[in-house]
Amino acid sequence: MSNTQIGRISIALAYVAIAILFALRTPAWEAPDEPAHYNYIRQVAGGTLIPVLEAGDWDNAYLEQLKAARFQPALLDRLATIQYEDHQPPLYYWGGAIVYAVTNGSLTALRLYSVLLTLGTVWLTYSIVQFLRPDQPAVALGAMALVAFLPQQLAMTASVNNDALMGLVAAGALFDVLRYTPPPAPSPQSREGNISPLRLGMWMGIILLTKTTIYFMGAVFLLALYLRWRRDGLPLSVLLRRVLVFALPILLVAGLWWGRNLVVYGVPDVMGLRRHDSVVIGQLRTADLIAKEGSNYLPLALRTTFQSFWGQFGWMAVPMDTIPSAQVPLVYPALGLLTFVCGIGLLVGRLRGLSRDALLIMGAMIALALLVFLYYNTQFVQFQGRYLFSALIPFAFFMAEGLDVWRRRFVRRMWLLTPFIFALLALLDVYLIWRVIPGALMYGS
Repeated sequence: MSNTQIGRISIALAYVAIAILFALRTPAWEAPDEPAHYNYIRQVAGGTLIPVLEAGDWDNAYLEQLKAARFQPALLDRLATIQYEDHQPPLYYWGGAIVYAVTNGSLTALRLYSVLLTLGTVWLTYSIVQFLRPDQPAVALGAMALVAFLPQQLAMTASVNNDALMGLVAAGALFDVLRYTPPPAPSPQSREGNISPLRLGMWMGIILLTKTTIYFMGAVFLLALYLRWRRDGLPLSVLLRRVLVFALPILLVAGLWWGRNLVVYGVPDVMGLRRHDSVVIGQLRTADLIAKEGSNYLPLALRTTFQSFWGQFGWMAVPMDTIPSAQVPLVYPALGLLTFVCGIGLLVGRLRGLSRDALLIMGAMIALALLVFLYYNTQFVQFQGRYLFSALIPFAFFMAEGLDVWRRRFVRRMWLLTPFIFALLALLDVYLIWRVIPGALMYGS
């Protein structure tokens, strides 16, 4: 077994071990929206295949009371009424309903279900980056380590949340998109397999049933179809035929899923978002926060988004640097410095050897995820960096690539240095889940 294989397996096993710690030691319901996701699964397990979002599924006063009291058991008598995620696509919840039924509704078992899904994302991260950089295992292992040990990623994917399936589906779709648009032969990267427009369309159909925050992958698929057509120099009719084949499974799934939503929520609410906006009365609106904060709004948004991308736990109540006796005071400046160093490394290295098509696809994912994040924040205050995790693998690739530029310049022989630096996050994770998170989020603390 090669050193690279040992490294890949070691990262995967370490992820599982630490994620299990997060699943076991994070106090019940102390992850964003966990009660609502759990109740969706409970309804499916009870026979409601796709729940309906209705007035009363969001009680802002009760939810704020629960969060303030750290979900004290005495207050949980109405927990089952928290159902404001009922408009979500159903795929994650269908799988969760099986786990629910087998384990009699065990919260821990459902958290471990999310961990299992995310293990697939971690494993695929290596495959994706190794496909892009087959001669640089340090970059593949580094990106894999960052996806595995990013503290906020661990906290979210060790909870009951459809982000876990979103990450896995986004990873699988990205891998096939890159293999559909490989560099021209005779590059050793040219491993298209059986990737076809129909297969890409099937991925998009799965995405429609997974989570709305990755619907932007439709634009990425179309970009890939265009890049491949342009590279092959074929007539326009070929591109149109490929787009049509790509659209067939999408039309089938969209017809069923969106058609159901139109019947339930009315025209033109194909995703139930209008119903959601009318139900979540009391959720902080962007216009209200701007009126309150004025010129401080943008610095607040940037700071909170950066912190919550790396790690801000519970319901955004526990930054890593503000916990008495257990704080990590310089963690955000250190992570900011790491991000800056990796970014400068990208500029210095200029991504030499990476195909332009791959660069466009990875860049498009990040740009579109950012646009979705910004759009969501035009209405509601949601400075949660986890909403950018739909493009986590491209971000991890660019971070690892940028850091490895410096490693190749100054310590070329120490190829394990790049993954080692990102793997240091695992030590931070263990400290956080052992020392910080349970004490900060447990009721009575």
